[in-house]
Amino acid sequence: MKFSALAFDLDGTLYPNYRLYMHLVPFLMRNQRLLRAMDKARKKLRESGEYGIDYYDTQAALMADALGKPVEMIKNQTERLIYRGWEPFFKKIALFPHVQETLDCFRRVGIKLGLLSDFPPENKLENLKIAGYWDAVLCSEQSGRLKPDQKPFLDLARAMGTPPEGILYVGNSVPFDVVGAAGTGMKTALIIPRWKKPPVSTPPDFVFRDYRQLRDYVLS
Repeated sequence: MKFSALAFDLDGTLYPNYRLYMHLVPFLMRNQRLLRAMDKARKKLRESGEYGIDYYDTQAALMADALGKPVEMIKNQTERLIYRGWEPFFKKIALFPHVQETLDCFRRVGIKLGLLSDFPPENKLENLKIAGYWDAVLCSEQSGRLKPDQKPFLDLARAMGTPPEGILYVGNSVPFDVVGAAGTGMKTALIIPRWKKPPVSTPPDFVFRDYRQLRDYVLS
């Protein structure tokens, strides 16, 4: 086998993003200002390069400044409406075809499995019924940095007990997943839709459209 460990992004990688967005339309309409403020705050934090921060407090402070509201109020709203409010939708979301059988196969042959998401993943995994597969599950925000910063990827490698060079990281984003993981020495795999062409700039080590292709690539 090529790898002793595999690590996965969650959103858009283990399930299609559009299946979540379908459920979120009413929420998106009601909470546009909060979501725009969060998006701007996350962009600032990605660009800042600042370490040693409490991510959630810093994000809330940036959002509160943009919205002209108290920090604690915005932090509580973000937790209640976004981080926790979206989680029940995952009970209704179907994974990409062949995800579970592929994870089952990797576990049977002794490959370690990890997961790194930019949003809290634990309850999502429970609702998607794939919580029991993972040797390590991390939220990048808990590391104080978002993808593509190398810190959350390195934290995941440490949690898995595997050097980055022995890990294949599987994601759906070139700028966040491929760039971030490759920067630590991990190999990278990118899932793309059938209609989309493989990326030319910053290409991953492997591109696939069906999880059976990923399984064959890893086990060959």
